[in-house]
Amino acid sequence: MTWLEAVILAIVEGITEFLPVSSTGHMIIASALMGVEPDALMKNYVIIIQFGAILSVLALYWKRFFKDIQFYIKLFIAFIPAVVFGLLLNDWIEKAMETPVVIGINLFLGGIFLLFVDRIFARNETGPDKEPGYKNAAVIGLFQVLAMIPGVSRSAATIVGGLTQKLNRKRAAEFSFFLAVPTMMGATGYKVFKMFTDESQAAPDGGWGLILLGCIVAFVVAMLAIRFFIGFLTKHGFKWFGWYRILVGGLIIVLYLAGIELQLV
Repeated sequence: MTWLEAVILAIVEGITEFLPVSSTGHMIIASALMGVEPDALMKNYVIIIQFGAILSVLALYWKRFFKDIQFYIKLFIAFIPAVVFGLLLNDWIEKAMETPVVIGINLFLGGIFLLFVDRIFARNETGPDKEPGYKNAAVIGLFQVLAMIPGVSRSAATIVGGLTQKLNRKRAAEFSFFLAVPTMMGATGYKVFKMFTDESQAAPDGGWGLILLGCIVAFVVAMLAIRFFIGFLTKHGFKWFGWYRILVGGLIIVLYLAGIELQLV
């Protein structure tokens, strides 16, 4: 992986981490288009730089993280399912991440669903502007497990989970942002631990420099993306994100059916 490729992937991560379009899926597709070798560094890189993106949540919403202990209890409750299923399905997830057509199918199907989300949960926007409770947090945490399937989107899964709990779009999106903090910290911590304890996962010379650069770029870009997303989602809903997912996912599927599947060389 070159420095330029690392920067491009970090920009893709920063833009897509909090949008309902699958950041990991987009980074995998981008790496395939650039011909980045799917070695241990690249596979760890696309996970670890998500930590840089979620730091933008701490920067933008730092006051919420000093609110009260109940806030952290809710995050912990929502975080537990990802820990359990992440450890159980880690090998399967890494294998699935190497198959672009799987990402394409999930982007396409998820896009179709997003076309109807605003209509399905229309009443949420006229109901009370409530914060999630403990039970709501647990349900949202279960929805987050769906995002372990490449192409589903952690943001989309958790926001929809929030909508099923009668949160409006803004509140559901914000809780999705907050939940990203412990989730990505856990995923990053696990990857870093593996890189220090497993020789096959160790970073090559210059590898940590690429990772640090990626985290910084992802942080800056994600700051801008969050501000855009909240405003756009509140005003326009999910429809345009749905069409975007259908377009990208459909293109990947068409290429696959034509025998031109993206290859992670």
